[in-house]
Amino acid sequence: MENSMKTWTHPGGKLRELGAESLTDAELLSILISTGTKGKSAEEIAKEILDKFGSFKGMANQPLEKFLQFKGLGDVKIIRIAAAFEIARRIVKQVIEEK
Repeated sequence: MENSMKTWTHPGGKLRELGAESLTDAELLSILISTGTKGKSAEEIAKEILDKFGSFKGMANQPLEKFLQFKGLGDVKIIRIAAAFEIARRIVKQVIEEK
């Protein structure tokens, strides 16, 4: 079966086989969220967050408390997302400083 025909049950498998750039924003975010809730997958939660804030950029400067409104996001998941955004900020800062 060709990769383009394959269906993954979790975006992590897609990332491993096709690379991170092949994932949608919701798929990337769902990897950080890891698990969903009864009746709602991690990817569905990720889509709700992105719909609410519009993009990763829209999410980036939100206070952590704003993420508590999403069912399925607790402290650990919110902290994981905040850490990922901080890593991204530091990478951007380093790139800018190197120019």
